[in-house]
Amino acid sequence: MSTPFPVTLLLVALASGLAQAQAPAPQRYNVVELSAEAQREVANDLLAAQLYVEENNANPAQLAATLNRALAEAVKLGREFPNVKVRSGNNQTYPVYPPRSNQPSGWRGRAEVRLETRDFAAGTALIGKLQGFMQLGNLGFSVSPEARSAAENELIAEAIARFRARAEIAQKALGGRAYKVQRIALGTGVSGPPPRVMTMARGAAMAEAGVPAPPAEGGATTVSVNVSGAVELE
Repeated sequence: MSTPFPVTLLLVALASGLAQAQAPAPQRYNVVELSAEAQREVANDLLAAQLYVEENNANPAQLAATLNRALAEAVKLGREFPNVKVRSGNNQTYPVYPPRSNQPSGWRGRAEVRLETRDFAAGTALIGKLQGFMQLGNLGFSVSPEARSAAENELIAEAIARFRARAEIAQKALGGRAYKVQRIALGTGVSGPPPRVMTMARGAAMAEAGVPAPPAEGGATTVSVNVSGAVELE
């Protein structure tokens, strides 16, 4: 049979821990909330586009075959441009119902391909060829993950330096001898124009002669780093 001595020690330890947990946090005085930001424009180095083909047919099997031929042709053309990544997008087929009827009168299908490349000349040249039998849904430019990460790494040091400069200004304005950072948080973001939407109906003349490549004006994206936190003046 165990003795009550260990139980007494356990109760004392629990009571001590509870007292520490309920102890009020130390009061902080002369705490200043601050924030600072650093940003720069980074040249867009990534092109992304989406092209699609839409067809109607009374026979769903024939419709699927037509769409598959278009996708196969798009992939075949894409092989001529090794610097461009070509992949299939969303494909769908659905019935078309006439007004006030529960029976479909035919089928409509849509197939997509998506392009991505850092070689703007090759990307736009391929888009021009694909527009001979497809429509361009959207075309956009962005900063690649690698370029964005490199810019953010440089901006972090710049944003923190601006945060410290503001802390020193606050310290002097309030007559403090020094300051210490209580907490600090970093946030990143990008901003720029949305992807351009460009549509063009295809036709026999376009299929024979091809379509001029769209302009490749990549532009720039603003990459930013925000620093927020609090300092305690002494």
